[in-house]
Amino acid sequence: MARAGLSTERLTLAGAELADEVGFDQVTVSALARRFDVRVASLYSHLRNSQDLRTRIALLALAELADLAGEAVAGRAGRDALVALANVYRDYARAHPGRYAAAQLRLDAETARASAGVRHAQLTRAILRGYQLSEAEQTHAVRLLGSVFHGYVSLELGGGFSHSAPDTQETWERTLDALDALLRNWPAPEPD
Repeated sequence: MARAGLSTERLTLAGAELADEVGFDQVTVSALARRFDVRVASLYSHLRNSQDLRTRIALLALAELADLAGEAVAGRAGRDALVALANVYRDYARAHPGRYAAAQLRLDAETARASAGVRHAQLTRAILRGYQLSEAEQTHAVRLLGSVFHGYVSLELGGGFSHSAPDTQETWERTLDALDALLRNWPAPEPD
């Protein structure tokens, strides 16, 4: 019988909180059981295993990020939308480092298609339409933006910029200016 008060949703949220505290790579069903002071077996009526828990945390993080991003870019276009989206990712990573790491978890194709990750791509493509990028070029730009946002945030969170000037906020703003300039002047593809 399932322990009163435990549910898949509650365990997922507790797992996300644990990820923010100790790191996503440290989240297991055993660690979660210790948090609730229950036996591991008590959680198996709600979770299949640690991978199931990690996937659920990833899906939660993707949904939270998509909701925040949607709110941030609503009614914005061009540079304003780009900056709003970028700041959502950076702010979320700072506030929820474990969840942010979870959002990077590689999902199987079926789970990915059903996840909020699709909304992230749609939001990014909507922003790119404001830059007049063709649909064919948008995939390249989506990948570029994801690489820059995730790369910058990962390096910053890992302390990669903490030993040099200028302040990381200044570099972040300059990076977003450079991305905006690049998107406004996107190079035409080479003819075959």
